[in-house]
Amino acid sequence: MYEGAVQDLIDELGRLPGIGPKSAQRVAFHILEADGEDMKRLADAIVSVKDKVKFCEICFNVSEESTCRICQDSRRDPSLICVVEESKDVMAIERTRSFRGKYHVLGGSINPIAGIGPDQLHIRELLNRLSDDQIEEVIIATDPNLEGEATATYLVRMLGSIGIKLTRLASGLPVGGDLEYADDVTLGRAFEGRTDMS
Repeated sequence: MYEGAVQDLIDELGRLPGIGPKSAQRVAFHILEADGEDMKRLADAIVSVKDKVKFCEICFNVSEESTCRICQDSRRDPSLICVVEESKDVMAIERTRSFRGKYHVLGGSINPIAGIGPDQLHIRELLNRLSDDQIEEVIIATDPNLEGEATATYLVRMLGSIGIKLTRLASGLPVGGDLEYADDVTLGRAFEGRTDMS
């Protein structure tokens, strides 16, 4: 245990995902030893992102405006909606340059153990979007893990009767993995080989 501000910093860093006690301590001491101006820029960037960034009113992707740049882009195909768990999944798919439709970010996946059910996700908003006659296909691109599969199954049950084509990303992505860690070629091939679920 360290005194005051140092221990407070270690405790706060340790609350971040993927940072355990040892990593938190290492980062805290890096911050202490780093140039003050560099750390001020880091602190300002953290405050700025919390002040400026919100979620798109249409798709729930991160945005500094009420509508994200993807939803504003008239060159995107409005007949395709790709449903993902998190905003980081949008960026992973965008890197492939294989998809030119629009997105819908659920804000997570169904995980009863963590107390996350369908009502905690943006599924109701997705249903509202699907009342638009332009939409012809929904691509379900949830992670290929237990929670992602549960979410995909739930979505297929909810959306199966509305008459819109439902597809799921093809195999090739490792089961138990996350989309954000897939390489661009694998993710691109998964998009090209998606399967019909309706």
